[in-house]
Order: sequence, then structure tokens, then C-alpha cells
Amino acid sequence: MVSAFTLVCLLPALALAGEIQDIVAIVNSHPNATWTAHDSGRFGAFADAKSLCGTFLKGHPQYQEVELDNYGDFYPVDVSLAPASLDLRTEFPACTSIGKIRDQAACGSCWAFSSTESFGDRKCISTGTQGPEYSALDTATNGNTDANGCKGGQPALAFKWMVKTGVCTGGDFADVGKGTSCQPYPFVPCSHHTTATPGYPECSKTEDRMSRSKVCTDKTYTKSYKEDKAKGVAALKITSVDMAIAALQNGTISAGFTIYEDFLTYKSGVYKHVTGKGLGGHAVAIIGYGTDPSAGDYWLVKNSWNPTWGDAGTFKIARGTDESGIETYLAAIAV
Repeated sequence: MVSAFTLVCLLPALALAGEIQDIVAIVNSHPNATWTAHDSGRFGAFADAKSLCGTFLKGHPQYQEVELDNYGDFYPVDVSLAPASLDLRTEFPACTSIGKIRDQAACGSCWAFSSTESFGDRKCISTGTQGPEYSALDTATNGNTDANGCKGGQPALAFKWMVKTGVCTGGDFADVGKGTSCQPYPFVPCSHHTTATPGYPECSKTEDRMSRSKVCTDKTYTKSYKEDKAKGVAALKITSVDMAIAALQNGTISAGFTIYEDFLTYKSGVYKHVTGKGLGGHAVAIIGYGTDPSAGDYWLVKNSWNPTWGDAGTFKIARGTDESGIETYLAAIAV
């Protein structure tokens, strides 16, 4: 069971367990490690991840119990019909949004990206056509009790909001001013408080604040905010690994879990926590599953830290053991 201690962003109040390079050395020399670590240069220190701890998990003072519908009441749950492995990117190649790795920048809006991307991916799969991207900004500011979605939230609450009011369209910062979406993301993809990498400048220190707006922030977009909205049918809880496997046949699902210090150094393989303290709650989008011949069963997951992190922006994490709490906080949306 994940303790409350690991669920709150404790930095910088606690002394760090060691520099990132030390964690890399520990993981890569560990006899039972099932993954490879490296120093990507993305995080200068563990404290740099503080702004990304944006998902409230159990034990956090702002966590809310959310009543969701049961996934099995909307879709069949029969894993005997499911393939042994699945990668939604290749299963549904027309849905290019599934493979796109977005960037929350220095804002704690991971929960908004996780839920919004799940909504868009599932909508594409249900229709067979890649539609517009949906707005993580709208979700982060209007699908939350706090207008500043950088301060955190929960995917389950976001899904409930999408059912009630809908989410508008919105691409990334590169789409600002193009007139292609209602509320594109306002922050530039960046390297999180480290030396800039090609194509990714250093994150701005002000990228931790959002303002609520119920109009289209891109003034060149031709639709109104209200008429641009797309709604879901039901917000769904996923309560078992089998149910999650079944749910993935219909599209991406959202997952929350605890980030540990060693997770920041992930490069490849199947992640299992090896060393380091808990930094806080994070939300991601599961896009598949499989089995590694040596590391065992895993979930295939896309992160929102742009493609320079991890395995081109994705990672694998152990499946069936509730690694880092990832199977405790599964949710999806019927579209």
C-alpha cells in the first residue's frame, strides 16, 4: 500500500537522497533492476520535478473521492478476447494523437493532459477518424476546483467535468494564433530547469500559473467556446488489471501513480522502483501492454514531458503488482 508520505511533493523540505548521477549508478549496478537509467540532462536535481507533481493521490490533503460509473456496465470485460500484447499506436494508426508526446512544461497539469488525451484518443478510435486535439488548458482551468490547473487536480474529476460540460479543442503552444483550435496550451515545450536541449528552451520560471477563461483564447478561431465543446458519455472507474486490459481495447486510459526519484532517470526497460524517495503524484496515459521475457508483464505508457525524456517520451512499468500505485488510480471515459 502506498503511504501518504510518498504522495505529497515533499521537496525541498527534505534532504535529497543523492544527485541524479548517483541514482543512475545505483540503478544500473543493481542486480535485480529491470530497466536502464541515465541522466538525460532534463532535471538538474530532484527538486526540479516539484512543479510536475500535479496529481492528488490518496493521502494528499486535496485528494477527493470521486464517484464514477463502473467500466463493466458500459463495455464487456472479457480478457479471453484480448490479445497478449497491445500497442494502440500501431493498432489504430489513423489516430495519430495516440503517439503524440505533449509537454506540460513546468506546470503541474499532468492530470489534465492524462484525461484530455484519453478523451481525444478514445474519441478517435470510436469514430475511426482523427479529429481535433482537445484542450489541456480548458481541462486544467475549467475542469478543476482551482482555476490555476498548475497547482494540481485529478483525472477522475476531469472526466466527470467532460461528461457534464464538455471540453473544447486546443492544440499545443505552436498552434497559438493559427485559428485551428479554441484554447491551445499557453506554455512552450521546454527543458525543465536545466540546460536547454535542441528545440527545447529552458522552462520559464513563470510557467506555473493559469487563468480560467470561458471564451476561446485564440481570437482567430471561428467557433465560440460553447459551440466548440465535445462531451463524454460517462466517467468510468477501472478496478482491476483485467478490466484495464479490456478497457484498452477501446482506447487510452488514465493512470495516477507516485513518482520516485529514480523514475526521473528512466531510459528503457520495465520500470520497478529501485531507490529514492517519493516526490509526489503524477498522471499519465496508458496506451498498451505486453510481456518482457525477463522483466515480466508491463503497461506501455506515454508521459507528458516531451519526447526528450525516457524512451522517446514513453515508458514501460510493471503490470499486475500495482507498481508505484499505478493500478490504484485507473479511469477512462465513454465517448
